Amino acid sequence: MDDLVVVGAGPYGLSIAAHAASAGLGVRVLGRPMASWRDHMPEGMYLKSEPWSSNLSAPDGRHTLAAYCADRGMAAEHGSPLPIDVFSSYGMWFARRAVPEVEEVTVTEVSPQGEGFLVRTAEGPPLLARTVALAVGVMPFVHLPEPLRELPPGHCSHSSGHRDLTRFAGREVAVIGAGQAALETAALLAENGARPCLVARRSRLNWNTVPQPLERPVLRALREPHSGLGTGWRSWVWSELPWAVRRLPAPTRERIAATALGPAGAWWLRDRFERSVPVLLGHRLHRAAAMGERTRLGLTTAAGESVVLDVAHVVAATGFTPHMGRLGLLDARLRAVLTTVGDGGTPELSAGFESSWPGLFFAGLLTAPSFGPSMRFVHGAGFTAGRLVNGVRKRLGGALRIRPDQRAASGSGHPKTSLR
Repeated sequence: MDDLVVVGAGPYGLSIAAHAASAGLGVRVLGRPMASWRDHMPEGMYLKSEPWSSNLSAPDGRHTLAAYCADRGMAAEHGSPLPIDVFSSYGMWFARRAVPEVEEVTVTEVSPQGEGFLVRTAEGPPLLARTVALAVGVMPFVHLPEPLRELPPGHCSHSSGHRDLTRFAGREVAVIGAGQAALETAALLAENGARPCLVARRSRLNWNTVPQPLERPVLRALREPHSGLGTGWRSWVWSELPWAVRRLPAPTRERIAATALGPAGAWWLRDRFERSVPVLLGHRLHRAAAMGERTRLGLTTAAGESVVLDVAHVVAATGFTPHMGRLGLLDARLRAVLTTVGDGGTPELSAGFESSWPGLFFAGLLTAPSFGPSMRFVHGAGFTAGRLVNGVRKRLGGALRIRPDQRAASGSGHPKTSLR
């Protein structure tokens, strides 16, 4: 029986595994490394966050994005966007150096088993674990607006469903949304020969400003401090004080997670977007219908006027909605008894990221209503990994079992609830 099984091998899962291995835990990592970044983002995308705030977390501070780039003669500089493919390769490099071998399997079920957990995969025999950390990323939580959900296959897709946008060359594509994914997807569609149109219910688009230099006069730095989530005191609080967010009342945390750091485009994208993508702002989608091979969208303006848009395809860049009800791999009975944040469907967590079921830990998007908006970004992996592993060690107490291979790798309180 392993001390810890980490489900997911993105930035959070890999960071947790690195800390667990360094702490001497018997840990296994299950999943496709950097899957969301390698498989679900179109070629040509760039990292929105600054390179210095996009590191995966190792306990010794090594294996940074800057170190990876420097070894390859690339620059990872403040104010200079980095291609997503470089970040994906960095994550793979981190996995090879800081993490026990990742097992590229598909987890199909996590359920209670005695004092631990049974983890089933599609590829092999089940595993037994004393504790489990679910770091499943965002893909289970893809959100489609209700009018699009009944469209036949081929008429609509989510922005996370595309790696290659050249298939839309010469076709009219409506992109729904106003955030970075919508704006960059629309720009890339245009640059790949498609004819996109952005549809957003917002009356205007928000754009981030060019980042201020890292080295600034003291007073200017005090007025607008840098943080992993942007410039300014509000961003600094979300970035640097997730532990303080957790102490707020549940309704406040839910509101912060839902509204803080709202949709905005990167400063470096604005010119590319505005010269190639027409927009329909202040238009709300209320109906969608397949008309042969075409898709007809019914839109309503802020003034109540009806607008019809006829396109070949619709891409919904409408984000992700974290809810345990969508986490099909977690035993349904277990999901039903977990304590949640307020009226939402996300788990209430201890300071060590442990849920109300002893030994079951969460990381990433599902933890944003507990610890704040930094959990929606790579930057939050550093805060999460060390604290979650400390929570695992506290839960296991004297029951730790160190595997021989992880001795080498380490060199680089809730009440029990019954389902019966």
